[in-house]
Amino acid sequence: MIDGKAFAAGLVESIRADVAVLKASRFIQPGLAVVLVGEDPASQVYVRNKAKQTVLAGMHSVEFKLPAHTPEPALIALVEQLNADPKIHGILVQLPLPGHIDSTKVLDTINPDKDVDGFHIINAGRLAVGLPGLVPCTPLGCIMLLTDALGDLSGLNAVVVGRSNIVGKPVAQLLLAQNCTVTIAHSRSRNLPDICRGADILIAAAGRPEMIKGDWIKPGATVIDVGINRVPAGDGKTKLVGDVAYGEAQGIAGRITPVPGGVGPMTIACLLRNTLTAAKRIEGIG
Repeated sequence: MIDGKAFAAGLVESIRADVAVLKASRFIQPGLAVVLVGEDPASQVYVRNKAKQTVLAGMHSVEFKLPAHTPEPALIALVEQLNADPKIHGILVQLPLPGHIDSTKVLDTINPDKDVDGFHIINAGRLAVGLPGLVPCTPLGCIMLLTDALGDLSGLNAVVVGRSNIVGKPVAQLLLAQNCTVTIAHSRSRNLPDICRGADILIAAAGRPEMIKGDWIKPGATVIDVGINRVPAGDGKTKLVGDVAYGEAQGIAGRITPVPGGVGPMTIACLLRNTLTAAKRIEGIG
């Protein structure tokens, strides 16, 4: 089992130490602003966890909770205000946004240097052509777990199941940068089980609970399960499962991330890492 929770805890501790040095030597405190529009329960939990971890890392944390009926121009005006705030080094607008707001327009208003989610078109383009930039947090966490578990990834066959701009496409770019041979598959791919069976590294990011079965996995392969799906557990209760049928896969995969406790904790840890990186770049350090 790849313990993402333990790895993330170590990463956050190293970030906390770096922040302390930055504050003591340069009198700079990295600042993260998180904007939540509406009352989506899952988004509220994510924002609360992000704010808590930001403070624990010694960073400046600001939250903006706006009603669901907030007009798009008002949200864009807030983002522009944060772009101009020297105490804020990272800006995160929690997705999804209400239907009347154009998410792309809002995200592209964020200063790319403060785009700690890595979703701005400029950061996406920099990743695509191999230039340094802010990288989406979940894909970055996946690569950190893989390199920690496997070391050099050169020459390995990697299959990414999922083609979203948030996980699938960026994680494929990061795998290419690690010299993997990369296949992007999705729900419409023909012979999807056979494609998965060819993977030394299998990234499951389709958003479908337990879609990938045990016999889809090459014996000894490393499986990174990005999926977080809430499903019925009986007696009116629910449970979290990934995109991989963990019970089936556990005895076949050489290494596998659990859900919860795998990729999830890495996402917030990498958000803090991106905020620290952004602060150093904006302040001209390193």
